[in-house]
Amino acid sequence: MIEEVQLVAHLKSETNKEEAFRALVSLYKERLYWHIRNIVKSHDDADDVLQNTFIKVHKNINNFKGDSKLFSWMYRIATNEAITFINNNAKRLQVTNNEVQQLAITNLTSDVYFEGSDIQIKLQEAIATLPQKQQLVFNMKYFEDLKYKDMAEILETSEGALKASYHIAVKKIETYLTKD
Repeated sequence: MIEEVQLVAHLKSETNKEEAFRALVSLYKERLYWHIRNIVKSHDDADDVLQNTFIKVHKNINNFKGDSKLFSWMYRIATNEAITFINNNAKRLQVTNNEVQQLAITNLTSDVYFEGSDIQIKLQEAIATLPQKQQLVFNMKYFEDLKYKDMAEILETSEGALKASYHIAVKKIETYLTKD
């Protein structure tokens, strides 16, 4: 497998850019898709946001300074694109971000790409009650099993703050799932 430093160099060179970009997409599209899907819920929306993410990566690769891993930089772009997507939907529908997420969860049962059970729908509902940062932290830790170090780089915050957010999110989800 091509090293990240080499991949970035190829992405920034005019001669190898397109080939390197195809390799980049192949390498990261599935992980980024699931990261985005955990935020926006819908397969079609996740596909759209993923496409926008790769367009931004392609356009802005020359601005990548290498201060973080390429993976972290792309995850940050994907996260921001997914949040922007939710915010834009909320504005367009003239509802809150939480209402957009509740609508997306309601639509999951009719999404042919969703193979979840009732408990998974209930879990998604519980996650949607969390503040946005706790949602991100919970999804990244629980579904993607990212290390706090990587999450700190992606979300540009401390590992301690992320651990606290995750712990609080888990408690809130447990409370939500055990009520009734």
